[in-house]
Amino acid sequence: MADWTRAQNSGAVEEILDRENKRMADSLASKVTRLKSDSDFTSMTGLLTGSMKRFSTMARSGRDNRKLLCGMALGLIVAFFILSYLLSRART
Repeated sequence: MADWTRAQNSGAVEEILDRENKRMADSLASKVTRLKSDSDFTSMTGLLTGSMKRFSTMARSGRDNRKLLCGMALGLIVAFFILSYLLSRART
């Protein structure tokens, strides 16, 4: 009888420990996800900052670069509208 009671108690303890372990694993998984998104945001910020520095340097330089810059900006705007049109057609 005592062995049976110990077996029940050890089963209950194992169940409690298993639940606690799952809770802690879920908590750790959410922290890892949060850290990954922070890391992605940081790398994206660094990329955008570098791009803006290069863009500013190119805009401050001579007239030839301004023509190139305007052409690139116009090309990007046209590409954006073409992509948005294609995506809207793909959804319907």
